[in-house]
Amino acid sequence: METKAYFVNLPVSPKKARFYLPAIKKLKPAESLEFLMYENTDASEILYKAIKSALSSARQILKVEDNLLNFKLLSVEQGQKLKRYRPGSRGNAKPINRRMSHIKIILEVRSVNKVDKKVEIKQIVNKEISNIKDQKSKTKLKIEKSKK
Repeated sequence: METKAYFVNLPVSPKKARFYLPAIKKLKPAESLEFLMYENTDASEILYKAIKSALSSARQILKVEDNLLNFKLLSVEQGQKLKRYRPGSRGNAKPINRRMSHIKIILEVRSVNKVDKKVEIKQIVNKEISNIKDQKSKTKLKIEKSKK
């Protein structure tokens, strides 16, 4: 199962955004957020927000935890260009291209091996035990209140 997120016309040049891709692709999405949090460039901030948004939508749609997701595809494509001009010498105009980029993120649920299944089962069992304890404490309170 997978989810797609496509972010259009982000105000960063594709060359600057692609700089982070080789390092991020190796990591899980949750780990890549930690990596990008400590980088202080505009491209890293935009990538951070895009990955965070894709991760939260994957959590909502697939109903899985962050540690079970992997990047299937993470790419930065050329977006539209805004063409502007600055005055130059001898009355000439110097062109400026403000480049934008599109970010495409596809997250997939990785195959769960036996160790992960055991961890998930333990987590489910612990939740059920805590629910049972809560129910017992609630019934005790009801009994005590009814006795008074």
